[in-house]
Amino acid sequence: MSDQLYLSLWYPNFRLAALPAALDKVMELFGRVAGSAHVRAVTVYPISWHEPAAYQRVYDEEHAPDLEASEPRNAIADAMESIHDDFAYEFELAWELWTPESGGGLETAWKKTPSVVRIIGFGPEFDEGAYEQNGHVRIDFGSDTYFLQEDVDLDSEAADRVKQNVQMLVDFTNAVQQQGGISSRLLWSESGETLAQKLIARLQSVN
Repeated sequence: MSDQLYLSLWYPNFRLAALPAALDKVMELFGRVAGSAHVRAVTVYPISWHEPAAYQRVYDEEHAPDLEASEPRNAIADAMESIHDDFAYEFELAWELWTPESGGGLETAWKKTPSVVRIIGFGPEFDEGAYEQNGHVRIDFGSDTYFLQEDVDLDSEAADRVKQNVQMLVDFTNAVQQQGGISSRLLWSESGETLAQKLIARLQSVN
């Protein structure tokens, strides 16, 4: 069963005014690993996740003005023009990860497909101080399927593709640790199981 994967980041002596710069740095580091850091969409939530969005924008990269506006610094400036301590600011990006294609043949074909990653900055009063558990910044990687592929027969090629996906996750996490100015980080899942434990068990089953 797939699980949702997150990376929570906390910063030393953090102030709300520093949130835009923190988000910009995380997106910069993401772009180095992913090859692109253009923002696909932005949603700003007031007070809690249950409230209607206060701001939304979807970017069309085929439209030249949108391409410039979707650069992280510009997207952050637009979304956080008026910054509030009880808002959450969600930026949707994507990176390409190896995915198995279902075909008519016996062998599984693999191709790179976009996988959505959401980078969220939390105001200290949003959702009753949820940042204490979620981090000042949280990265939502979506399903851990890309990093485990539990429904695929894991031959040597499949194992190699899974390892390449995992390496991107490791590279990004390490970059944030070393260059993000954070005080602590936590890679976690909704189930509470660690990705490392599941990955070790998975790779031990290579045919």
